[in-house]
Amino acid sequence: MSQVTREWVAAPSPTAGRAGHGSHPCQGLYHRPVGTNPRCAFIATHYNVDFSEHYLAAHLAERGFGFLGWNTRYRGNEAHFLLEHALIDIGAGVRWLRDVAGVETVVVLGNSGGGSLMAAYQSQASDPIIEPARDLPLPDAVLDLPAADLYVSLNAHPGRPDVLTAWLDPSVTDEADPLSVDSDLDMYDDRNGPPYTADFVARYRSAQEARNHRITDWAMAELERLRAAGAWDRLFDVHRVWADLRFTDLALDPSDRRAGCYAGDPKRANLGPYGIGRTNTLRSWLSMWSLRESQCVGAPHLAQIRVPSLVVQSTADRGVFPSDAHAIHEALAAEDRSLELVPGEHYFEDGGRADVADLIAGWVEDRRP
Repeated sequence: MSQVTREWVAAPSPTAGRAGHGSHPCQGLYHRPVGTNPRCAFIATHYNVDFSEHYLAAHLAERGFGFLGWNTRYRGNEAHFLLEHALIDIGAGVRWLRDVAGVETVVVLGNSGGGSLMAAYQSQASDPIIEPARDLPLPDAVLDLPAADLYVSLNAHPGRPDVLTAWLDPSVTDEADPLSVDSDLDMYDDRNGPPYTADFVARYRSAQEARNHRITDWAMAELERLRAAGAWDRLFDVHRVWADLRFTDLALDPSDRRAGCYAGDPKRANLGPYGIGRTNTLRSWLSMWSLRESQCVGAPHLAQIRVPSLVVQSTADRGVFPSDAHAIHEALAAEDRSLELVPGEHYFEDGGRADVADLIAGWVEDRRP
C-alpha cells in the first residue's frame, strides 16, 4: 500500500450542484502509483454501494494503472435512485479522469451490481437510448456522455430487475405483511425441498415474475392516486428478498459455491430488514427494479457495447452464477470479448484478489494503445 497514493476527488454534476452543507454529489478516491500519472485508468461505480475504496483499487494501482473508485449522488441512497442522473454523475468521473488526471485510456469496471450500471453508461455514451423517469424530462447532459475505451464485467449481476426478481420471495401474499406466506410457494418449507423439482422451479420462477409485476402495477396506480391529490411520490417497503432457489439447491446452476447467500443463512436473512430493493420511492422502483419499466437491465445495453470487453466470473460466488456470466458474455456486441472463470467468492474475500488484478491488468495491457 505504501507504493500507492490516494487522492480525494469531489465534483458537481450537471444536474446536481454542491450541497449547502458543503458536500459534492459525486465523490471518490483516485488511486495511482506514487510519483506517476497513469495514462490508463479504471473507474468503478455501483448503484448504491460505496466503491471509493474498492478492493481492486490498490492492486491495480500497484500494477501501474489509475483507479477511480467513484460514487454518484445515490451512494447509500438507493431508495431515491434514478438511472439518468446516475449516468450523468458517472460521466463527471470519466471527464475528471480525462481532463484533470490526464488519462488517455479509460476502462469502465462493472463489478457486482455495478455491472449493469456501467454497461448502461457505456451504452448511453455510445448510442443514447435511455428514456426519462416517469413524468420527468430527460436531462440534456445524459445525451452527452464521454465513452470509455474498454469494458470489464466482474462478478456482475445481469441487471437490477433481474437479480431482485430472482431473489424475490413469491410466497408473499400480502405486501403489507412481512410474515404472510403461501406455503405451496415457500422455498423454506421443507415439503418443497431442497432439492426442488422441475415443476416447483417453474411455478416458483413464474410467481416471482408475477410478484414483480404486481408491485409495478401498484406503483403506477399509486402514482396516479398521489397525483390526483397533488402529491409527488412516496416511500414503500418490499419484504422478503433473499429467496433465490439457488441459495439452497446447489444442483441448480451448479458451481463451486457453498449453500447460503451474501447475508449468510438465507432463511434468516429473508425475514430480516436488510437486502436489495427493500425501500423505494414509486419512481425509483420503476427506474431500478421493475421488470416491465426499468432500464437497469443489462442485455439491451450490452448489445450496444462494441469496445473490447472482458467478463470475469468467480466460481464460488453465491449470488452471481455461471449462467449470468455466460449470458453477459453472449449479449456483448464487442467482437473482441473474453470470458474467464476464476476461483473465489463474490468479492474474493477468501483470497485471489492479486490474481484477478493480474488477469485484468494483463488483458488491458494487451489492448491499450
